[in-house]
Amino acid sequence: MEPAYLSKIERGDMPPPSEQAIRRLAAELGEDADLLLGLAGKVATDVCEIITKRPILFAELIRCLSDVSDDQLMALVIKVRNNEY
Repeated sequence: MEPAYLSKIERGDMPPPSEQAIRRLAAELGEDADLLLGLAGKVATDVCEIITKRPILFAELIRCLSDVSDDQLMALVIKVRNNEY
């Protein structure tokens, strides 16, 4: 990706690149792909697939968690990851 192209994206002159391009850029920069996707207004394909299987439940869950602090949310993620729910 050329620096001029990235500059145009940052200024809003060009739409964000594809998910695959963002993933490659994240890997090259050592950044989290989900973070860069979110900054581009995108959601990873695997996350979209998970949500679309149970859209009502995940929409409600996300809305309920919208005001939870990052620390509380991380604690919940760790519990779920460790099957402690």
